[in-house]
Amino acid sequence: MYLRVLRLVLSGASCCGLIACSARPPGPIETRTAYWVKQHITVGGRSDKNPILATAENIDAGKHAFGYFCVECHGRDGQNTGVPFATRLAPPVPSMASAQVQAYTDGQLKWIIDNGIFPSGMPASKGTLSDQEAWQIVLYLRDLPRAGSLGDPKAYSGDEYEPDQAPQGGAN
Repeated sequence: MYLRVLRLVLSGASCCGLIACSARPPGPIETRTAYWVKQHITVGGRSDKNPILATAENIDAGKHAFGYFCVECHGRDGQNTGVPFATRLAPPVPSMASAQVQAYTDGQLKWIIDNGIFPSGMPASKGTLSDQEAWQIVLYLRDLPRAGSLGDPKAYSGDEYEPDQAPQGGAN
Protein backbone atom coordinates (compact mmCIF):
# COMPACT_ATOMS: atom_id res chain seq x y z
CA MET A 1 0.00 0.00 0.00
CA TYR A 2 2.75 2.39 0.99
CA LEU A 3 4.54 1.81 -2.35
CA ARG A 4 1.35 2.47 -4.31
CA VAL A 5 0.82 5.80 -2.58
CA LEU A 6 4.47 6.71 -3.05
CA ARG A 7 4.28 5.87 -6.78
CA LEU A 8 1.10 7.91 -7.15
CA VAL A 9 2.63 10.93 -5.40
CA LEU A 10 5.83 10.72 -7.44
CA SER A 11 3.89 10.31 -10.69
CA GLY A 12 1.73 13.33 -9.88
CA ALA A 13 4.77 15.43 -8.99
CA SER A 14 6.48 14.40 -12.23
CA CYS A 15 3.45 15.39 -14.30
CA CYS A 16 3.22 18.75 -12.55
CA GLY A 17 6.90 19.30 -13.16
CA LEU A 18 6.53 18.58 -16.87
CA ILE A 19 3.57 20.95 -17.17
CA ALA A 20 5.47 23.70 -15.36
CA CYS A 21 8.44 23.24 -17.72
CA SER A 22 6.48 23.62 -20.96
CA ALA A 23 8.13 25.81 -23.57
CA ARG A 24 6.26 28.84 -24.83
CA PRO A 25 6.93 30.91 -27.92
CA PRO A 26 9.13 33.91 -27.13
CA GLY A 27 7.40 37.16 -26.31
CA PRO A 28 7.88 40.40 -28.24
CA ILE A 29 10.80 41.60 -26.11
CA GLU A 30 12.66 38.27 -26.45
CA THR A 31 11.99 38.25 -30.21
CA ARG A 32 13.26 41.82 -30.71
CA THR A 33 16.31 41.09 -28.57
CA ALA A 34 17.14 37.94 -30.55
CA TYR A 35 16.85 39.80 -33.88
CA TRP A 36 19.00 42.66 -32.58
CA VAL A 37 21.69 40.24 -31.38
CA LYS A 38 21.70 38.45 -34.76
CA GLN A 39 21.80 41.76 -36.70
CA HIS A 40 24.58 43.32 -34.68
CA ILE A 41 26.61 40.55 -33.05
CA THR A 42 26.31 36.96 -34.28
CA VAL A 43 25.81 37.35 -38.05
CA GLY A 44 28.97 38.38 -39.87
CA GLY A 45 29.49 39.92 -43.28
CA ARG A 46 27.86 43.24 -42.40
CA SER A 47 30.15 45.33 -44.61
CA ASP A 48 30.56 42.81 -47.47
CA LYS A 49 29.20 44.10 -50.78
CA ASN A 50 27.58 41.95 -53.44
CA PRO A 51 29.99 41.81 -56.41
CA ILE A 52 27.24 40.45 -58.71
CA LEU A 53 25.22 43.07 -60.60
CA ALA A 54 21.45 43.03 -60.09
CA THR A 55 20.56 42.17 -63.68
CA ALA A 56 17.46 40.24 -64.71
CA GLU A 57 19.74 37.34 -65.68
CA ASN A 58 21.48 37.23 -62.28
CA ILE A 59 18.19 37.55 -60.37
CA ASP A 60 16.76 34.69 -62.45
CA ALA A 61 19.90 32.61 -61.75
CA GLY A 62 19.39 33.35 -58.03
CA LYS A 63 15.74 32.29 -58.29
CA HIS A 64 16.82 29.05 -59.95
CA ALA A 65 19.49 28.29 -57.30
CA PHE A 66 17.03 29.22 -54.53
CA GLY A 67 14.43 26.94 -56.12
CA TYR A 68 16.86 24.06 -56.10
CA PHE A 69 18.54 24.51 -52.69
CA CYS A 70 16.17 26.54 -50.48
CA VAL A 71 12.60 25.85 -51.59
CA GLU A 72 11.89 22.97 -49.19
CA CYS A 73 11.98 25.28 -46.17
CA HIS A 74 11.30 28.74 -47.63
CA GLY A 75 8.83 27.94 -50.43
CA ARG A 76 9.26 28.87 -54.09
CA ASP A 77 8.51 32.53 -53.38
CA GLY A 78 10.72 32.79 -50.28
CA GLN A 79 7.65 33.44 -48.15
CA ASN A 80 6.96 29.89 -46.92
CA THR A 81 4.05 29.33 -49.31
CA GLY A 82 3.16 25.64 -49.27
CA VAL A 83 5.72 24.67 -46.63
CA PRO A 84 3.68 22.64 -44.15
CA PHE A 85 6.10 22.86 -41.22
CA ALA A 86 7.32 26.47 -41.55
CA THR A 87 5.34 27.82 -38.62
CA ARG A 88 5.67 24.68 -36.49
CA LEU A 89 9.43 24.79 -36.02
CA ALA A 90 11.03 26.55 -33.08
CA PRO A 91 12.08 29.08 -34.17
CA PRO A 92 9.67 29.21 -37.13
CA VAL A 93 11.07 29.54 -40.66
CA PRO A 94 11.08 33.28 -41.40
CA SER A 95 9.58 34.76 -44.53
CA MET A 96 12.41 36.09 -46.67
CA ALA A 97 10.20 39.12 -47.38
CA SER A 98 9.87 39.99 -43.67
CA ALA A 99 11.23 43.28 -42.41
CA GLN A 100 13.64 41.39 -40.12
CA VAL A 101 15.22 39.45 -43.00
CA GLN A 102 15.24 42.37 -45.41
CA ALA A 103 17.00 44.50 -42.75
CA TYR A 104 20.14 42.36 -43.12
CA THR A 105 22.80 43.75 -45.44
CA ASP A 106 23.61 41.80 -48.59
CA GLY A 107 26.82 40.65 -46.92
CA GLN A 108 24.94 39.38 -43.88
CA LEU A 109 22.50 37.43 -46.06
CA LYS A 110 25.45 35.86 -47.90
CA TRP A 111 27.07 35.04 -44.53
CA ILE A 112 23.84 33.35 -43.37
CA ILE A 113 23.64 31.36 -46.62
CA ASP A 114 27.28 30.28 -46.22
CA ASN A 115 27.29 29.57 -42.48
CA GLY A 116 23.70 28.89 -41.50
CA ILE A 117 22.21 30.06 -38.21
CA PHE A 118 22.61 28.00 -35.07
CA PRO A 119 20.45 26.84 -33.28
CA SER A 120 17.81 27.31 -35.99
CA GLY A 121 17.35 24.77 -38.75
CA MET A 122 19.14 26.98 -41.31
CA PRO A 123 22.02 24.84 -42.60
CA ALA A 124 25.34 26.11 -43.88
CA SER A 125 25.81 25.86 -47.64
CA LYS A 126 29.47 26.77 -47.94
CA GLY A 127 31.00 24.12 -50.18
CA THR A 128 27.58 23.26 -51.63
CA LEU A 129 26.86 26.59 -53.33
CA SER A 130 29.49 28.59 -55.17
CA ASP A 131 30.05 32.20 -54.08
CA GLN A 132 28.40 33.34 -57.30
CA GLU A 133 25.28 31.24 -56.61
CA ALA A 134 25.06 32.51 -53.02
CA TRP A 135 25.33 36.14 -54.16
CA GLN A 136 22.73 35.50 -56.88
CA ILE A 137 20.38 34.08 -54.24
CA VAL A 138 20.86 37.33 -52.29
CA LEU A 139 19.79 39.24 -55.43
CA TYR A 140 16.68 37.05 -55.66
CA LEU A 141 15.90 37.68 -51.97
CA ARG A 142 15.92 41.41 -52.73
CA ASP A 143 13.49 40.91 -55.64
CA LEU A 144 11.00 38.34 -54.32
CA PRO A 145 7.71 37.76 -56.13
CA ARG A 146 4.33 38.31 -54.52
CA ALA A 147 3.53 35.68 -51.87
CA GLY A 148 1.86 32.63 -53.36
CA SER A 149 2.42 33.72 -56.95
CA LEU A 150 4.75 30.80 -57.73
CA GLY A 151 2.61 28.11 -56.11
CA ASP A 152 3.60 25.41 -53.67
CA PRO A 153 6.99 23.68 -53.79
CA LYS A 154 6.99 20.65 -56.04
CA ALA A 155 9.49 19.11 -53.63
CA TYR A 156 6.59 17.60 -51.72
CA SER A 157 5.22 15.93 -54.86
CA GLY A 158 8.27 15.68 -57.15
CA ASP A 159 11.43 17.52 -58.12
CA GLU A 160 11.39 21.32 -58.29
CA TYR A 161 13.44 21.21 -61.49
CA GLU A 162 14.31 18.51 -63.97
CA PRO A 163 17.74 16.89 -63.24
CA ASP A 164 19.36 18.49 -66.30
CA GLN A 165 18.25 21.95 -65.07
CA ALA A 166 19.82 21.66 -61.62
CA PRO A 167 22.43 24.28 -60.72
CA GLN A 168 25.91 22.84 -60.62
CA GLY A 169 26.93 24.18 -57.17
CA GLY A 170 30.28 23.56 -55.64
CA ALA A 171 32.95 25.41 -53.74
CA ASN A 172 34.96 28.11 -55.46
